[in-house]
Amino acid sequence: MFPLEPSPELLEEALEQMTRFVREEIDSLHRQPSADVEGAEDLARTFVEGPPEHPQPLQAILERLRPAIRKTFNTAGPGYLAFIPGGGIMSAAIADFIATSTNRYVGVRPPSPALVQIEETAIAWMARLMGYPETAGGILTSGGSLSTLSAIVAARETLLPEDFSRGTLYVSDETHYCVPKAARIAGLREWQIRRIGVDGRRRMDVKALARVVDADRTKGLRPFMIIANVGTTNTGAIDDISRLLAVARSHSMWLHADAAYGGFFRLAKTGPDLMPDLEECDSITLDPHKGMFLPYGTGCLLVRNPECLKRAHAMDAEYLHDVRAQNSPNFSDLSPELSRDFRGLRLWLPLVLHGLDAFREAIEEKLTLTRWAYEQLVADERFEVLDEPQLSVIAFRLKVTGADSDRFNEDLMLRVNRRGRVFLSSTRLDGRYTIRLCVLSFRTHMDRVRDAVEALQAEASVVLQSVAS
Repeated sequence: MFPLEPSPELLEEALEQMTRFVREEIDSLHRQPSADVEGAEDLARTFVEGPPEHPQPLQAILERLRPAIRKTFNTAGPGYLAFIPGGGIMSAAIADFIATSTNRYVGVRPPSPALVQIEETAIAWMARLMGYPETAGGILTSGGSLSTLSAIVAARETLLPEDFSRGTLYVSDETHYCVPKAARIAGLREWQIRRIGVDGRRRMDVKALARVVDADRTKGLRPFMIIANVGTTNTGAIDDISRLLAVARSHSMWLHADAAYGGFFRLAKTGPDLMPDLEECDSITLDPHKGMFLPYGTGCLLVRNPECLKRAHAMDAEYLHDVRAQNSPNFSDLSPELSRDFRGLRLWLPLVLHGLDAFREAIEEKLTLTRWAYEQLVADERFEVLDEPQLSVIAFRLKVTGADSDRFNEDLMLRVNRRGRVFLSSTRLDGRYTIRLCVLSFRTHMDRVRDAVEALQAEASVVLQSVAS
């Protein structure tokens, strides 16, 4: 029996069991398949059960969890090159263990001033890394979706405070789907979300944007917000922020940068050149669970003027009068969340423990690995690489013509994935099935990227033989 308040001896024993379990999982990550969901649904059904009336041993529970963890996409492993890889550095897990074990409330400042300050400091570090002034601020969120929602609400309340029924928001065809979803939740109707085409490198067509904004103003609409992409999911494309700023400023619009994936590449030596004028945007979405390798559920919204966030989200509650800070914004005033976990420690502790240089070196390595893989694929005449990588995504196809070309490309990707060393994903670009390779995990190094390229080349030979026959 394990009571709600265990004795020191029972707690120590449980912690040892947990530590051993986690260590075994982490130590075996490089040996586990990059994805393994065969039989996973059968396993899932074993967890369909009623609530247990009696206690079960922790060791038995952990052993039951092990296959549930392993019958998944191995998102924490070195071979996960699909979608936008997440992180999971162990220092963040240590921070989460401390934060959830001590379980302090940080929604308002007075109950935990130093802990709130730790989180505010971590946010200030993020703002500084993006080039924002010291007066900037923000909030840690559960991810890009919630960050984008708060940014849209802040822009809406700042520029259309009384009536946003004729307000219009502008995104590109490559914008992540969380943006129109957030706009809908924020009260905008579908016709108020303007989708702008992209150029040959899949960046927003700024001339087309300017034409649509001018036309909307002529119709009596109220253009109020542009969403710039700083690293799209499909190809890692970065919009021309400088030109988007010119459009935004000429029409008194809010420019938001969706840098959830791409923002932390600003840490690289060439980072500021990749995204010039990012620091001029009114707000920026970052996902530390991507480019800083933190656990899923770690997002960040930065704003040049924190008062905009407060005006959009703050409300009063009588029962909080005794604990509301007067001279510092409460986190509950800056986002939809009231009850929230102490996210700041999972960002602050890794930065203090590892130092920024560790993250810079990792980001630089991902760019180097991506460039190497790109050069290998470009040199192989059997592949069509759609564009030079702007960040760490490579989009490519096997050169196959005819009605079945998509099927053959899908076959190629599935063959590579079945090998178990790497896991790739796909998308559709210009209506064509396109394979994606994204290098971002801190555990991914040259050996695994080489495995990916060699597997693609070997399986391409097999697929092309089937085409010929």
